[in-house]
Amino acid sequence: PFSAIYSPTMAMRQTPLTCSGHTRPVVDLAFSGITPYGYFLISACKDGKPMLRQGDTGDWIGTFLGHKGAVWGATLNTDATKAATAAADFTAKVWDAVSGDEVLTLAHKHIVKTVSFTQDSNCLLTGGNDKLLRIYDLSNPEAAPQEIAGHSSAIKKALWCNDDKQILSAAEDKTIRLWDRSSMEEVKTLTFDTSVSSMEYMADGEILVITYGKTIAFYNALSLDLIKTVEAPAPINSASLHPEKDFFVAGGDDFKLYKFDYSTKEELESYKGHFGPVHCVRFSPDGELYASGSEDGTLRLWQTAVGKTYGLWKCVLPGNTPNLLLVTGPAIHSKNTGYIQFFKRLESYC
Repeated sequence: PFSAIYSPTMAMRQTPLTCSGHTRPVVDLAFSGITPYGYFLISACKDGKPMLRQGDTGDWIGTFLGHKGAVWGATLNTDATKAATAAADFTAKVWDAVSGDEVLTLAHKHIVKTVSFTQDSNCLLTGGNDKLLRIYDLSNPEAAPQEIAGHSSAIKKALWCNDDKQILSAAEDKTIRLWDRSSMEEVKTLTFDTSVSSMEYMADGEILVITYGKTIAFYNALSLDLIKTVEAPAPINSASLHPEKDFFVAGGDDFKLYKFDYSTKEELESYKGHFGPVHCVRFSPDGELYASGSEDGTLRLWQTAVGKTYGLWKCVLPGNTPNLLLVTGPAIHSKNTGYIQFFKRLESYC
């Protein structure tokens, strides 16, 4: 375990929790919603073994085994009972997130990069290198998926928006496109000078967060009208807006995590903890922490409010040193706790 002592006049030092276990770069991550058992975190990795963790501590719960290639995308449904993954083995898979069992394998014609559940978990959206969006009815998996064509290059990210009535997709063709689900028609297109590196959708406020080059941009997700842009010090691969829209965080090629004030666009903090470029970053559903995944093969959990007691971060004021703050907690988290206990708890819930 670590312990660090600070006086009130010193700046608080961010101490991230490191989640090890992957053996290759971590390229995507996603949180569930808040459930009666907390919230959960899934990571996609080029080692082909997506992992499920307790979201507030990073404790390893299980690994989904079955893909035969790099996993490029991963997601959980709201209540963390289902997971979906997108992989280089030309498949997307749906998993029972409680038992860890594979439920469905959905064959594609090329590498799959992105997966997204509808709010009711009944449909799965996929996209990838064959340039097509596909919508699978999970209650009738034998049926052919609906297909939407329009992109001219590989699709990197696809998301449901507007109460699942519309779809947002970002591709290597330097566009983001908004689609109508019922008509399957393109509603609007945004074109950029370079390929979009990431895309996040926030239903509360209908905000779209995208990154390209050194730019972090915020759009209205319904109209695709620009709200604001912020320039970062380095090329950015991913950004995430705090649930209360106070802050946003971003990570990229210089190994750092940046935190900005959303209203003023001022850079508030920057932290270097990873030993490789940061590929993905997301706020937890309660906004208390954000998770990052890196080329170095680790995930790291960072406190939004440094020094607060939350999860495994413990802050105490020792009685004999009233002017000092003691921050303690474990430095490394790996796959060794919580597996059987989690499944017993969640089985009763499900």
